[in-house]
Amino acid sequence: MRIAVTYENGNVFQHFGHTEQFKVYDIEDGKVIASSVVSTNGSGHGTLAGILGKGGVDKLICGGIGVGGKRALEAVGVELYGGISGSADKAVEDLLANNLNYDSNRECNHHGHNHGDNCASHDCSCAH
Repeated sequence: MRIAVTYENGNVFQHFGHTEQFKVYDIEDGKVIASSVVSTNGSGHGTLAGILGKGGVDKLICGGIGVGGKRALEAVGVELYGGISGSADKAVEDLLANNLNYDSNRECNHHGHNHGDNCASHDCSCAH
């Protein structure tokens, strides 16, 4: 199994659609056997979900994520554990111990643009 975490400076990055790195953990027999940090070389939920899908990731731990991000992950078969903050390593340990307190319904809604306008005109992963 492979678990990815949106990643910045050892912690869970709080905006899926703008994460510049994932920390990817290889799991065997319920234990981390290897981990690496992977650059995303871009942003946007579709690109990021594609990176995870092509990388064989089964589960994603992240902070906030919008509806578009959720749909993109679902399309590539990645199970979401959202609403997480703090240490990335600790979050993975908690997930493996069935102890992760997550909220996959938490959605990103902190953008400074007006959603009354046509949201299709920009890369928006917010719930609106």
